[in-house]
Amino acid sequence: MIKVQSENFNQQIEYDRLRQASHTGAVVTFTGLVRDINQGEQISALTLEHYPAMTEKALADIVKQAQSRWSLIDTTVIHRVGELQLLDQIVFVGVASLHRGDAFAACEFIMDYLKTQAPFWKKETNSQGESYWVDARESDQSALNKWHKV
Repeated sequence: MIKVQSENFNQQIEYDRLRQASHTGAVVTFTGLVRDINQGEQISALTLEHYPAMTEKALADIVKQAQSRWSLIDTTVIHRVGELQLLDQIVFVGVASLHRGDAFAACEFIMDYLKTQAPFWKKETNSQGESYWVDARESDQSALNKWHKV
């Protein structure tokens, strides 16, 4: 399941849905939150923008790549858009698999690809009320690069 939405999500409901799949031996989840600091700057809000059809297609492609690499039973990717406040949930990635190794690897893979390949644009607002677009981080690209070696 892939959702791009402005509404918050319930981690427990998403986990329970993944857990219900037949033969599930492991469920791994990741939830990303709006941080109060980024690169030494105090943050008061985060705005995420996207192109709807393009975003859903990119997320579906990322999940399809994960499914081709690992034996997965089910996946969930939920990404929020719009204006978010400190500690709001931004993203949920959940993976159900027969074995934990596949679930852990696929969850990390999906997040690494999502951070670098999904068409989301982030604008932070600092504590002085100034807004600016956030550039991609080198550490996110380095995390992605490790999957090209696997």
